[in-house]
Amino acid sequence: MDNKKFYVTTPIYYPSDKLHIGHTYCTVATDVLARYHRLLGEDVMFLTGTDEHGQKIEEKAKEAGVTPQEFVDRIVEGPRGVRDLWKLMNISNDRFIRTTDDYHVKAIQYIFRKMHENGDIYKGAYKGKYCTPCESFWTESQLKDGCCPDCGRPVKDAEEEAYFFRLSKYADKIRDLLENTDFLEPRSRVHEMVKNFIDPGLEDLCVSRTSFSWGVPVDFDPGHVVYVWVDALSNYITALGYGNDRYDDYDKGWWPGVNIVGKEIVRFHSIIWPAMLMSLGEPAPKKCFGHGWLLLDGGKMSKSKGNVVDPYILAEQFGVDALRFFLMRTFPFGSDGNFSNELLIQTINTDLANDLGNLVSRTTAMAGKYFGGTLPTARSYDKEKDDELVSLVLGLREKYEDAMEHYAPHKALEEIFKVIQRANKYIDENMPWALAKDMEANGPRLASVLYHLLEATRICGILLTPFMPQRMEKLFEQIGAEENCRTWLSASMWAALDADVTVTKGENLFPRVDMDKALEELEAAVEAARQAESGVELEPQNPEKVDFDTFCKSDFRAVKVKACEAVKKSDKLLRFTLDDGTGTDRQILSGIHKWYEPETLVGKTLVAIVNLPPRKMMGLESNGMLISAVHKEKGEECLHLLIVDDAIPAGAKMC
Repeated sequence: MDNKKFYVTTPIYYPSDKLHIGHTYCTVATDVLARYHRLLGEDVMFLTGTDEHGQKIEEKAKEAGVTPQEFVDRIVEGPRGVRDLWKLMNISNDRFIRTTDDYHVKAIQYIFRKMHENGDIYKGAYKGKYCTPCESFWTESQLKDGCCPDCGRPVKDAEEEAYFFRLSKYADKIRDLLENTDFLEPRSRVHEMVKNFIDPGLEDLCVSRTSFSWGVPVDFDPGHVVYVWVDALSNYITALGYGNDRYDDYDKGWWPGVNIVGKEIVRFHSIIWPAMLMSLGEPAPKKCFGHGWLLLDGGKMSKSKGNVVDPYILAEQFGVDALRFFLMRTFPFGSDGNFSNELLIQTINTDLANDLGNLVSRTTAMAGKYFGGTLPTARSYDKEKDDELVSLVLGLREKYEDAMEHYAPHKALEEIFKVIQRANKYIDENMPWALAKDMEANGPRLASVLYHLLEATRICGILLTPFMPQRMEKLFEQIGAEENCRTWLSASMWAALDADVTVTKGENLFPRVDMDKALEELEAAVEAARQAESGVELEPQNPEKVDFDTFCKSDFRAVKVKACEAVKKSDKLLRFTLDDGTGTDRQILSGIHKWYEPETLVGKTLVAIVNLPPRKMMGLESNGMLISAVHKEKGEECLHLLIVDDAIPAGAKMC
């Protein structure tokens, strides 16, 4: 008998977007679900990929001075690109699709042609509003304050010849799918879709463009390219072999599958995508789950808003498994959550270091100290002290499974950590250190206490494996759990560990994080990444502290340039004659000729320190120093004088 099949997908991502922790959140969640279903023993196919067509890509490539294909290749396959990030985050996808793949392009042309032949696609003219970043068409009434209701950015007027999909034809079937099945979750999303899109009247959808060329060509009408969302949504079936001969999984029971998506694209996945499938005569997805956003400073993370949180930096700073755990533990899946680095560190310290890490460390350390690492088989069970822990542990798998089957990984983790916290309390209640004072009398009881702790840890470790696969491997090694007692079946069995189990006191699985130090290091890493991306290199800050009184002795004044000339026999020096507000001209020499021609500076208002002792340069006296900013760009030193508003009078003190 074939195993049950579970097909799960993430959205495929635009390569023009810098991947941030919000994208990682969705992909990690999907990976956790895929690993959970593999743990159950099911056949799993997990698909992710990149959505590489559309006007936005074409414009981004033009800005970068490369072809669209070169642009997407660099971001998808290049260093620290999409594939690299998923590898770093230990994403276990079975298949990766790019919408520029030849087989997908062929399948999209087949899908478009089939819907046209079925009478569901017709030619017309589009006139309305278009959001290029979201690749979304909107009516005037759907706009929010004149802007795209999804991303809040300005929309453009669009008018062109186009093909349309008879979306309105499927309005009643889509309403039935939404209201009378559990296809779309959370249930709150159903109300949003019906109220905002079905009730006002579902309008036909523009599904081709003629104003740009980077897309799948409509093979029966040159000049038209397929609308990017038709192209993107269809990947869920083309990656199984629908409409192409690359794969042959579509007819083997893999479809329908589960689509995990962000709430901003639920409209496309719960209305347009099922309608397209209905047109093709194919079943709708089994499930569309629209999770919430991670918010930063109260707003959705977005590169355009400048509040991207780099998952590379966070994973490198705190560890991949710790980051994966934080994303699933902290934010209820389906609701929005407020992200902060402080919250990440607190979660690592509280749950992973204090609770789980402490349980493993204390238990293995005591087994090593009192029994040389190998527990004796002689045991003493205390019903009054042991029953509660054993009962809680044996009831864990059922509660965990219920949460995971209802797409609530945060609740599954909550149940696990109830057990972990109870196990830590069990240590304090039974006081192994006190039992160890009389090993002859209490040895069997002490061995029983430690074995119970190891069993509780083992079962929690099995259920934590989809969330933290790498760390749990190390946990199993430390507690002596062989492969046969790491299975789903063994997660409901007590005493699966060998009676004479041998433990190893290994490395600390989750060291505590120093909050202040970590935040400083994180800030430095973010700045270094920003400089690397921009090509700008800044001098490191001087760690030596200057007391406030010393700083106040430096006299910064506004000075106006009366005259400026090159110093003879010097390639660097310019000689400034300055009005410093005293009535007497001030002369300052500055080595900035490489960046400024003297005549361009006459009349400018600059800033100078005027109470430095005079010094001789090329036989001329310099009385002060002009303030400038220095950095390196692409390896070349750059200097910029601090030029201020001319309305500031000469001699004004700067503070």
